[in-house]
Amino acid sequence: MHLRSGLLLLLVSAGVWSVPIDRNEVHQDAKDDGQEESMDTGLYYDRYLREVIEVLETDPHFREKLQTANTEDIKNGRLSKELDLVSHNVRTRLDELKRQEVSRLRMLLKAKLDSTNTQSVQMDHASLLKQFEHLDPHNQNTFEAKDLELLISTATKDLENYDAERHEEFKRYEMLKEHERREYLKSLDQEKREKEEKRMQELKEKHRQHPKVNAPGSVAQLREVWEETDGLDPKEFNPKTFFKLHDTNEDGVLDEQELEALFTKELEKVYDPKNEEDDMMEMEEERLRMREDVMKNVDTNKDRLVSLEEFLKSTEKKEFNNPKEWETLDAKPLYTEEELQRFEAKLRDKEEELKKRAETLRQEQELLKERGKALEAQRREYQQAVLEMSQRQKERQAADGQPPAGPRGELQFQPPKAEDKGKVAVEAEVQNHLPAEPPQNLPTHT
Repeated sequence: MHLRSGLLLLLVSAGVWSVPIDRNEVHQDAKDDGQEESMDTGLYYDRYLREVIEVLETDPHFREKLQTANTEDIKNGRLSKELDLVSHNVRTRLDELKRQEVSRLRMLLKAKLDSTNTQSVQMDHASLLKQFEHLDPHNQNTFEAKDLELLISTATKDLENYDAERHEEFKRYEMLKEHERREYLKSLDQEKREKEEKRMQELKEKHRQHPKVNAPGSVAQLREVWEETDGLDPKEFNPKTFFKLHDTNEDGVLDEQELEALFTKELEKVYDPKNEEDDMMEMEEERLRMREDVMKNVDTNKDRLVSLEEFLKSTEKKEFNNPKEWETLDAKPLYTEEELQRFEAKLRDKEEELKKRAETLRQEQELLKERGKALEAQRREYQQAVLEMSQRQKERQAADGQPPAGPRGELQFQPPKAEDKGKVAVEAEVQNHLPAEPPQNLPTHT
């Protein structure tokens, strides 16, 4: 995509794990439009968002307005008014995208209703309506300026909350890890528990023994990237050249992913996937904290992008050459004991709820089994009754000299057996050799 980076960040970036930059491949990949990196925003309407952007960028008028628009124009919806001037073909394609999205949302709602096994009004309507915040639900057939405005505003709000949600998710992860550690230790006898506690403490201390981590965005940190990643002489460090080297898509700004990629060398000092004591989830949380720290000090207009001017101004600050020492995650606890206890209480409540549901399902399964057995017994009784009825009917027919009846009551004539055929033949032969009987009542001659 070649949208202006302000809209690109608001609508396409966030939540992507960055990887180290290979300087030899950066510019070749950036210029290859067909090899664009796919970034997932993590939003539930991500695909719809991307497809709308791809269609809009095919319109020359909209692209021209986008090039001259600033971030505020994008955020406050002024850019959405330009939708009325795009070509008919683009509007038709946008209409079709919206109808597909509405259909997808309907399927999601139906699946939610089916999963709750209810059609009553006891539904979380606020939650359901939230799924439609990125489009106008009152007009489900055409894509209008209001739809674009809602899409931009919703994506902006969701992405602004994304980092906070990631921090909360990581905090829950850490508390769950501690909860499981304590439960594991409780399951051991005293001797094994003391031994395991000692081993865990040694691993924790080993993790803390790492080289000094440079403050993100400081001259020491950037020079290290310049030397070890870019392969250049640290004495020739030049901020402007550094910026252009790491503006991998050459759009004139450093976005959040390009910034996070700069911290890989620092993170490798603390985290190694081969080490038992190093948690890669913690590494990504550390990366997020570093990026937020740089944005806080460098991104002066708060558009979640670092321009060349902002970057160069940051290198003139005192903190650039003499930063405070960077504190890693293990420097202070992420949660209090009270927070952990509340978390464990919620876990117990959920566990009890799951046990009740499991018991309910078990009882329902037992009931189904009993019903299955009863139905099987009824089937066997029915089959036995049919057999007995058929047998009695055959016996009655045999007593009356009637041929036996078939399963549907029809008469069945059986072919004669071999011995019966022999008897019939003998009787016929005997009849042929008997003298003819004199005719009865013949007239007499006188």
